[in-house]
Amino acid sequence: MCLFIVSISCAQQNELKILPGAENTKDYLPSLQGKSIGIVGNQSSLVDNQHLIDFLVERNIKIQRIFSPEHGFRGIADAGEKIKNSKDVKTGISIVSLYGKHFKPSEEEVKDIDIMVFDIQDVGVRFYTYISTLHYVMEICAEQNIPLIILDRPNPNAHYVDGPVLEKKYASFVGMHPVPVVYGLTIGEYAKMINGESWLKDNLKCDLTVIPCKNWHRNQIYDLPVKPSPNLPNALSIALYPSLCFFEGTPVSAGRGTDYPFQCFGHPKMRQEGYSFTPRSIPGASKYPKFKGKVCYGYDLSNYNLEEFRKRKSLDLSFLIKAYQQLHASTKFFNTFFRNLAGTNQLRLQIEKGMSEEEIRATWQEDLKAFKNIRKKYLIYPDWE
Repeated sequence: MCLFIVSISCAQQNELKILPGAENTKDYLPSLQGKSIGIVGNQSSLVDNQHLIDFLVERNIKIQRIFSPEHGFRGIADAGEKIKNSKDVKTGISIVSLYGKHFKPSEEEVKDIDIMVFDIQDVGVRFYTYISTLHYVMEICAEQNIPLIILDRPNPNAHYVDGPVLEKKYASFVGMHPVPVVYGLTIGEYAKMINGESWLKDNLKCDLTVIPCKNWHRNQIYDLPVKPSPNLPNALSIALYPSLCFFEGTPVSAGRGTDYPFQCFGHPKMRQEGYSFTPRSIPGASKYPKFKGKVCYGYDLSNYNLEEFRKRKSLDLSFLIKAYQQLHASTKFFNTFFRNLAGTNQLRLQIEKGMSEEEIRATWQEDLKAFKNIRKKYLIYPDWE
């Protein structure tokens, strides 16, 4: 009997490794040489295990200014917490907050920048505000004729499209564009769509270059090397986030202030069915969580089968419907923020009418079909099989 040993070289193994755009350095480094660079980034802006800022400084790239989104440059600020301008403690480079006094860089803040580079890990959900930051960065770049390079990254929720499409009258920083809750695009593809659909002010177009990922397709699971934000600590929380974030527009806690944010939900008045949690202050994640110090009864999803959840390729409205059925008689359930998250007032009305998840989902289909036809124009990576 003959034994054949197949060896795979380091080069071949590297070809199979998922490479975010930031790691495809030969595709963008030459463009940065001798230029004054602005960086839009946070803790997810990595080149392998090194921060993009440190990587570029080591290569004598002149970084004029850093721009940071919600949660700050190091990604440790609470959701919604206003962030002040500062300096990077390691390099001394000035940091401009785009989640403090203003969401959009000013003319003064970009006047000495030749090229803007955007590198932030997204999770592919409309109310995750990094795509709103992207919009405003594209807008100032278009106004000031500054080229924008996006270092693309895999979207861990790219394997499906679902949810109500946002109605223009409910546009806000947690939803600026007529897209569904889960839109199935990387941040680079999304930027192409912003440009192509003329969503920037006055139909402006941004001089856009997307440095694509390599060895990745939409159905592929991608384990994020760092948390994209403080309350999305793992793959399960990222997968459940599109379904559980609706609770931010209700009195129900989605687990902020616990060890399992976006992996459980509850309320002090929900039925006691064997599971409870008590939100606490967690600096860098949830300083002032809903129901701090109060026992919440509800449901533990931390042992949810991630593979099975991914296979459904849809939001799970059962969590929201179940909580509403238990609480609406004893407390006001929906607040005005819920409409911004849903992008429509219809979802609230449908749940209040007692419609089933299947009935609600059926009302989305026409808009989803229209969106998917638009979406096709901007794909960089193979679509679903």
